[in-house]
Amino acid sequence: MTVRTSATAAAVILTATIAGCSAPATENNDVKLPPVNPQAASLKAGFSTMERLVETARKEGSLTVIALPRDWVNYGEIIDAFSDEYGIKVNQLEPGANSQREIEAAASLKPDVFDLSMDVAVANSAAFAPYKVQSWQDIPDTLKDYRGGWYAGYGGYMSIGYDPRKIPAPASFADLLKPGHSVALPGDPRQAAAAFNAVMATSLKGGEARAERGVEFFGRLKSSGNLAAKGQTATAVIDWDYQNAERAAENGEWKVTIPGDAVLGSYYVQAINKKAPHPAAARLWQEFLFSDRVQNLFLKGYARPARMEALQMRGTLDGELAAKLPATTAKPVFLTIPETDTAKAYVQREWAKKVG
Repeated sequence: MTVRTSATAAAVILTATIAGCSAPATENNDVKLPPVNPQAASLKAGFSTMERLVETARKEGSLTVIALPRDWVNYGEIIDAFSDEYGIKVNQLEPGANSQREIEAAASLKPDVFDLSMDVAVANSAAFAPYKVQSWQDIPDTLKDYRGGWYAGYGGYMSIGYDPRKIPAPASFADLLKPGHSVALPGDPRQAAAAFNAVMATSLKGGEARAERGVEFFGRLKSSGNLAAKGQTATAVIDWDYQNAERAAENGEWKVTIPGDAVLGSYYVQAINKKAPHPAAARLWQEFLFSDRVQNLFLKGYARPARMEALQMRGTLDGELAAKLPATTAKPVFLTIPETDTAKAYVQREWAKKVG
């Protein structure tokens, strides 16, 4: 996960009932519900209704999140909306932390929920409490743990953000090797997921990503003087499309392109800490994130919501927001966990020697 910093947030008011909720038990129908179980793996098993989940979460009073900067995929607005809607205080810890740091800090900082790169989530699945949100069936099978330990919330494609006043629109990553370019990475690829994926995106050939090609590409950038040094103004940044699109929204001179006929894609996943101090609030947070409204709020942050296809099919996708995503007809390529592990090991071993 890249370093993520804060930005302006606008609170929105959501209805207390998320789409697909169960009908509440009332005195009129005289239905006796089972006791609440905040550790349960589904809304029905633990709370019976959304109203009981909300009531239990409000009694807990707070939710602790980690590594969620306010300008990352619109999390500022999402956090404020959750707090305003349910009256639950959201404690925000280490917004600039990467995925591995989230896991390492869990014992001492005790976050209720995680937002992780998929490889880190898979490697640490034993630390999560299974919970399947009501919209579970809308999440593609390849983007979730069948037991409910983790599941994708949003994702994006690797892109090139560039200053059209200084360089022409790049038609390929290879164009960045031409004279006059100053190319930046969003961090160190040995530590930051976005930077690592940027390296892998440059390595795509025939729909296959290989770390050797990516490291070699950046070695060539460095030797040609086109790799931006720390503090140097870049004319191009290789980063997730939602990050570059956010830059373009803030700076009208900045543009975004997704080059080639194949593009590297990836999703960040959600999980509940097995030792969450506020287990009901954690489960309410997940239901909130996967509601139609909040999936569209991710879209407002230029990210591609995990339930995007389902929203589109049901007519609940915000078409105006979807139209603002960087356009591409490229076929997305997603690294498997073994491919990611092998590539990360190579980057760790060779980056300093070949790029510096």
